[in-house]
Amino acid sequence: MPIQYHASTKTWTLSGGHTSYVLHCDSEGRLMNLYWGSKIPAGAISFHPEDYAPVASFDLPASILPFELPVNGSGWYGTPAVGITNAAGDDVVDLRFVSAKVLSGKPGLPGLPATYAENAEEADSLSLLLKDELTGLSVTALFSVFADSGIITRSLKLENQGNSPLTVTSLLSASVPFWQSDLDVVHLKGAWGRERQIVRTSLSRNELVIASARGASGHEDNPFLALCEKNANEFSGSFWGCSLVYSGSFRMSCRVDNFGHARLSAGMNPEVFSWKLDPGESLVSPEAVLAFSDEGLNGLSQHYHRLYRTRLARGSWRDRSRPVLINNWEGTYFDFDEERLLGIAEKAAVLGIELFVLDDGWFGRRNSDHCSLGDWIENREKLPNGLAGLSERIHQLGLMFGLWFEPEMVSPDSDLYRAHPDWCLHVQGRTRTEARSQLVLDLSRSEVQEYLISAISDVLTSASVDYVKWDMNRNMTESFSAVLPPERKKETQHRYMLGLYRVLETITTAFPEILFESCSGGGGRFDPGMLFYMPQTWTSDNTDAVERLRLQYGTSVVYPASAMGAHVSAVPNHQTGRCVSLRMRGDVALSGNFGFELDLTKMTPEEVEISRSLVDQAKSVRDLTRTGTFWRLLSPFEGQETAWAFVSEDQQDVLLCVFRVLSVPNSAPLRIHLRGLRSDWIYRLENGAEYHGSFLMNHGLTVSLCGDFSSRIFRFHAYD
Repeated sequence: MPIQYHASTKTWTLSGGHTSYVLHCDSEGRLMNLYWGSKIPAGAISFHPEDYAPVASFDLPASILPFELPVNGSGWYGTPAVGITNAAGDDVVDLRFVSAKVLSGKPGLPGLPATYAENAEEADSLSLLLKDELTGLSVTALFSVFADSGIITRSLKLENQGNSPLTVTSLLSASVPFWQSDLDVVHLKGAWGRERQIVRTSLSRNELVIASARGASGHEDNPFLALCEKNANEFSGSFWGCSLVYSGSFRMSCRVDNFGHARLSAGMNPEVFSWKLDPGESLVSPEAVLAFSDEGLNGLSQHYHRLYRTRLARGSWRDRSRPVLINNWEGTYFDFDEERLLGIAEKAAVLGIELFVLDDGWFGRRNSDHCSLGDWIENREKLPNGLAGLSERIHQLGLMFGLWFEPEMVSPDSDLYRAHPDWCLHVQGRTRTEARSQLVLDLSRSEVQEYLISAISDVLTSASVDYVKWDMNRNMTESFSAVLPPERKKETQHRYMLGLYRVLETITTAFPEILFESCSGGGGRFDPGMLFYMPQTWTSDNTDAVERLRLQYGTSVVYPASAMGAHVSAVPNHQTGRCVSLRMRGDVALSGNFGFELDLTKMTPEEVEISRSLVDQAKSVRDLTRTGTFWRLLSPFEGQETAWAFVSEDQQDVLLCVFRVLSVPNSAPLRIHLRGLRSDWIYRLENGAEYHGSFLMNHGLTVSLCGDFSSRIFRFHAYD
């Protein structure tokens, strides 16, 4: 049983895979967290108050207790998991246990993305009800454990069962105590064009915070945080990870208390969030996904990859091969007409490319980024036969047809804005801050949601569209809704996300055969929340192959290759000015959803032949890169070389990718130690060379790379 209650110790043990998570209800009805780590038997850990009693301390006893749901008012002084201001004006909360219920399977979260179980055997759930009798606040803590991996998910439902309004000031999806503090913290830091760079730092006696208040998960910090042992590395040692299934503003932190105990917290960002709960109303927190690995960071990543690829992503494209695409953006920008687009599509068909994507500039008077967002009407000057005529011609070439949207934005110079200037986020009497000549639509409003659903659906039914790229190219400012009353203004950002999720759910359900890809200035909203609706995300606007090594390597800490869009672009690269060989550009892109982003009509004959071979190679490996176990072997953050590998679930098919940025004179060949193979099998390269599995893992494969910006791809097939 994944969830067992041990009556003598009053503990619930949630176990799966190699992991256990232990909860306890103490004699006063308070919920404690006793353990999270390697698997243990039910009842093996019990609560002893003396273990948590400060010796000759000025601090109150509650300050050291391992609360699972810490709150204000008891002598515990950290960030409350549930913070409430009541009608009397104070913020004291006293949550006491009422009841417990064990459920087969995993319930969904109303209006929010979440992981799921396809059958009852995959997961069990524990629903714990706690209540503050004075205010009538009811809190249902929902824990689910996946049987195979031991991944724990956690969310809270708050309900006002009292007679007076309550204001939620803090809502944490996870708040997990650790007995020790001699740990490191791993998180993903970045900016536009260099998203999700791996940062590892020592956990100090101060608080480490990663957060977004931008209205999106953001380029700067990703909603992921992990703690690990000091000596832990990619392949050994313990890692505890927390990933938040949310696409808006968030806050995650690690704080060390006076006694040297750490606490990992994740949830809504209180800088931009509060919520009024009238009597009878409820509020559900986003889901936190807690994963533990005693096999290093690679092991932690593999837990997240399997879950997010198969039990977060949904729909008809979840388990299908992704098409090789050509996107016209960097090839033409706004300077195109139907004839030029068809010229690129014809070249694409010759190369074996399967999907043509028309990016920005097809609608309204959109000849630059200064106008027309919100006016989702085809531009007949550029497209005299409309989208329907263009998509028909594309399909006649044997290609699928895709289309770019940026639905959440509006240009001040647009018919939509002139008709509804109040539909954007704004504050009356304040300047409406523009970025890229655009404002953010107020998706907290139902009429705005309905407009987007109608306008986008009209376009998707007017032409034969197979793919949609859903972009968001700016963050929120003046992020308040004009229609909310003053006491609810700080609900705007979360209401926006709930509105966006409703729009995405409606559209993706209405068009189940369309492949949707999310984007936000590249990777500015690469998060689990978006993967629930769209199985892949544009990894970054930076298409430089050297930068992509770090981008894709860092992204893989949490997200599977099946989620990463990876394109070959022209040189000099438009973001860095760097010139990298076409072969290396292609080899880097093979490790994601492969495509091109350039003008194919300008290729030389030699480039055409290389591109044709890259397309063939991408098709041959795409199911392995989509479903295989990913192994990080050499880090681009630590030297000039990078290596990673994909190993099929049956361990018979292996793809090894090796890259060098700058060559070093008189250097020895690399020796790459593979992982995840069968030690007693023979692995044969496509050139006929054979290697014992134990040789490849223990001795290692010798790899020679010549020159700057060089790469090599190895494909092995095994037999016993």
